[in-house]
Amino acid sequence: MRFTAGEDLSLSGTFTVTPDHQGAPGLAHGGLLTAAFDEALGALQVFFREPAVTARLQTQFRRPVPVGTTLYLSARVDRREGRKLWVSGQGRLDTLGGPVAAEADALFLIVPAEHFVEHGRPEDVAAVQQDPELRNGYLEVNP
Repeated sequence: MRFTAGEDLSLSGTFTVTPDHQGAPGLAHGGLLTAAFDEALGALQVFFREPAVTARLQTQFRRPVPVGTTLYLSARVDRREGRKLWVSGQGRLDTLGGPVAAEADALFLIVPAEHFVEHGRPEDVAAVQQDPELRNGYLEVNP
């Protein structure tokens, strides 16, 4: 997934549903669509240059997403209060102006970098600390 920063604390990107993402025959698995939203909504923290973690995520499915479809994702920051960051997004079929297939809203919590040192695998934390693209909030996810 690749995201492009927009105006007003927003991002857009695409997620192509492959046969590996299938749930019911010929359709995207809802859990994988939710994971795509978690990535898109989580990427919004780049605007604040502070790491954040998912505290709550809710996805509403509006219509089926067939395998082979490209889902056009949009995400935005709705508000921030202290460490709390409320965000929301939509997934549309065909184009950013196409029919809404799914929507999500989430609460992320801003955490100190020590959170990952304390709870993450040491080799993964070390890799991020040594890679300037990861350390600076690079927006390419799972290339």
